[in-house]
Amino acid sequence: MSNIANQIVLVTGASSGIGEATARRFSEAGAKIIIAARREGRLKKLASELKTDCHILPLNVRNREEVEKSLAALPDAWREINILVNNAGLSRGLWKLHEGQHNGWEDMIDTNIKGLLYVSRAVIPGMVERGRGHIINIGSIAGHEVYPNGNVYCATKHAVDALTKGMRIDLVDTPLRVTTIDPGMVDTEFSEVRFYGDKEKAQHVYDGFRPLVSDDIADAVVWAASRPAHVQIAEMIVFPTAQASAMVTHRK
Repeated sequence: MSNIANQIVLVTGASSGIGEATARRFSEAGAKIIIAARREGRLKKLASELKTDCHILPLNVRNREEVEKSLAALPDAWREINILVNNAGLSRGLWKLHEGQHNGWEDMIDTNIKGLLYVSRAVIPGMVERGRGHIINIGSIAGHEVYPNGNVYCATKHAVDALTKGMRIDLVDTPLRVTTIDPGMVDTEFSEVRFYGDKEKAQHVYDGFRPLVSDDIADAVVWAASRPAHVQIAEMIVFPTAQASAMVTHRK
């Protein structure tokens, strides 16, 4: 087991859901945490509750210049990032492709693909130079299957899967590790964001069965990060027990 105490961990999308839970789990394991997200108020609240040193980084991963400037301006004590958790991501709507909304498509593409690329491009060179690091991308079962009306979201998560594999190939001659954690249905703000704030509609997504919660995925992330240095968890798909594929669930 690799000791992650005192390692510096950057978590994007840390203001809620899987990102927030992941930051808490790493803090409990003794890591130092950089929490990045757009909602600074939520970051401040989270920082006040973490058990270890924490650095708040207000950040919109969709803005390349902001990503580059913010990460370049990190204080010296926070520059040597050991673990990057690319968690920031979202879904918008459930539309047939020919009825889709352009702004929703752009939200997903800019966050799920370009945001991951911008942050990775800013962080990984330092890892390569130092000869240590672990990139953990939060994917989805939607990166393995395409479901009705999920066309563009599924495409973005297929892209995350391809980018993760590409990173692993490009970094094979380094000590760096690359992991993707791909959840099934997790009860977070995900569906609420997908349905543009319609809480009632979002809650119906989970009717009749017990979905995963953020802590379940956070546990998987920290477990993957804590494997011995010669062990690379390449890919992990995590389902609720009552889910068998993207669209197959048992509901009571």
